[in-house]
Amino acid sequence: MANKKQIEELHQILLQRQSSLITSINDSRINIDSLKNQEVKDDYDYAEIVSDSFTEGVLANQQMNELKEIESALKRIKIGTYGICEMCDEAIAIQRLKAKPFARFCTSCRAIYEAEQENKK
Repeated sequence: MANKKQIEELHQILLQRQSSLITSINDSRINIDSLKNQEVKDDYDYAEIVSDSFTEGVLANQQMNELKEIESALKRIKIGTYGICEMCDEAIAIQRLKAKPFARFCTSCRAIYEAEQENKK
């Protein structure tokens, strides 16, 4: 289980990543808006703008999902449940938290969770 010092270090990492994601998401929104306002001269321009807008949108969506995970981790830190697996209530290994500071599951439960998500598809 992570000790207080390790949790504080991970808290700082989460805050930094949160700030970085917010900036990136805002930049993506600005880029998408600017793409919408570009002049289209031919089909190639149109295809390029659509492709670029789609790519920006996909990246922004992925970043928004990560931002939600980070915000959830920050809440868990605040209420004292950070580092506890949401499935089995066991401590998440510090190595896993260092690799993925917003992890909600231990390694074993993560595999179960992912398998369940695959079966839902």
